[in-house]
Amino acid sequence: MWGLNPFSVKSGFNPVAFSTFCLSGNLWCSLLTSHIGSFPGMTRDDLFNTNATIVATLAAACAQHCPEAMICIIANPVNSTIPITAEVFKKHGVYNPSKIFGVTTLDIVRANTFVAELKGLDPARVNVPVIGGHAGKTIIPLISQCTPKVDFPQDQLTALTGRIQEAGTEVVKAKAGAGSATLSMAYAGARFVFSLVDAMNGKEGVVECSFVKSQETECTYFSTPLLLGKKGIEKNLGIGQISSFEEKMISDAIPELKASIKKGEDFVKTLK
Repeated sequence: MWGLNPFSVKSGFNPVAFSTFCLSGNLWCSLLTSHIGSFPGMTRDDLFNTNATIVATLAAACAQHCPEAMICIIANPVNSTIPITAEVFKKHGVYNPSKIFGVTTLDIVRANTFVAELKGLDPARVNVPVIGGHAGKTIIPLISQCTPKVDFPQDQLTALTGRIQEAGTEVVKAKAGAGSATLSMAYAGARFVFSLVDAMNGKEGVVECSFVKSQETECTYFSTPLLLGKKGIEKNLGIGQISSFEEKMISDAIPELKASIKKGEDFVKTLK
């Protein structure tokens, strides 16, 4: 697992040379964390303009030096950086959709925490699947599938869903220009990678949500619960039974997801 400081990239540090050094040997799991984080007033387009190049550069290094490794992407906007990574791996002829993951675990951690706070539960014992994507209204918490089962009146459910979707913005505003989510993202990234490593080491029944290549909706990439195994994705567990409220959220998210996916794919076409 590794990541480059994005400011070292901007200051003239050669990420290709360093990544070649880091990736030499028998690397089996690579966590790409390098990116410029959110600041007040920044949009996902602002993030894309900087982070797309960083992710494409590091993905190319992984494709060349550790093509069989599990690739876990944290760098935002994940809805575009996963398509970027996939297209880069395709260019190098080493693409395996079962081994490329968009880490959306922070959405699950937040959903679990917010539900637990409202219901007086231990967040460690709450599990809310969060599907779709990893930005704004593409973040779709399936409260109807929460374990343990919980119920909220519609107005509270709407407010809770909105808070989960905009939790990243809430953190940026709270930090007042000092950055975005860091410790919580580190925790979420570690949780996902530890789950993946457990599955790679033979532990059975390991399930995490992740933004991956998918046939579950009309979007070519979509986050759903995944059964993880020794070779990455063992089985996509799909969306399951959901409420009409959640069905509408999926319908509303599809156009934005499609646009973000296309933006990532089109970016790779411009690369030499």
